[in-house]
Amino acid sequence: MIGLVGTGMLGLAVGQRLLESGYPLQAYNRTRSKAERLRGARICGSPAEAARGADLTITAVTDSDALDEVALGPSGIASAAGGSAVLDISTVDPARERALAEKLAGAGCGLVEGPVMGGPDAALEGRLVMMASGPRDLVERHRGVLGSVASEIIYLGPSGSAHAVKLAMNMQIASLAISLSEGMELVRASGIDPEKFLQVLNATYFATGMSRKKAYRMARSEYPATFTLANLAKDLGLACGHAGSVNADVPAAELARKLYSEAAAGGLGDLDYTGIRERLRGNA
Repeated sequence: MIGLVGTGMLGLAVGQRLLESGYPLQAYNRTRSKAERLRGARICGSPAEAARGADLTITAVTDSDALDEVALGPSGIASAAGGSAVLDISTVDPARERALAEKLAGAGCGLVEGPVMGGPDAALEGRLVMMASGPRDLVERHRGVLGSVASEIIYLGPSGSAHAVKLAMNMQIASLAISLSEGMELVRASGIDPEKFLQVLNATYFATGMSRKKAYRMARSEYPATFTLANLAKDLGLACGHAGSVNADVPAAELARKLYSEAAAGGLGDLDYTGIRERLRGNA
């Protein structure tokens, strides 16, 4: 039995993939109707109920506060999951994840960090890239479940490692989205179709997955969300805060955080993160 706490865009896709892979699933979400989209799962009334009897409970929540609540709150996972394990695929602060791991260990529950790259579509197809850290024996014990949603699992070391790398990856995402947006705006202001810019870019060494896929929707001002701008703004704040705690200089990430924060505050938070182009167009 697998427990799932959090059925937003990523959690829902992971849950659907697990059900399609034949895993029995019991799921909880604060808004029950979002969990009820998982046809075939048993819908639970609390995180504790989702964890009770599960070999592994997966958490996919917004931030560290939400994670602490579902893990350690009065009806949290720790109250029901003694002797089992938690896999956290959220994106949260590495220091707070280490602290949570210690508290869960005190309750007899192991924590594996497993933040992912790839988004909901990749989860549905089992193509996520998972950054794993925490007790290696737990990673190996649950590799079958992890492998049902992730085509690659990269073990990175002790607790906190995976989330540090995940934050570094999200810095790359933000920089690419901003760079593409600025390139499009420069050629648009020069009287050139932004898709011509993408045609040239994608014919060169500098092409990326983003420039080949999402960028054409950006050029048409279409931003269906797979990862919201507001969530990336949150993650950039975490990345810059973590950089300060380990004395890493990340000036470009600080500028990206400022742009994304302004865009989210300006009403663009529900767009895909590539909607940062609208901030550069003055639409925030």
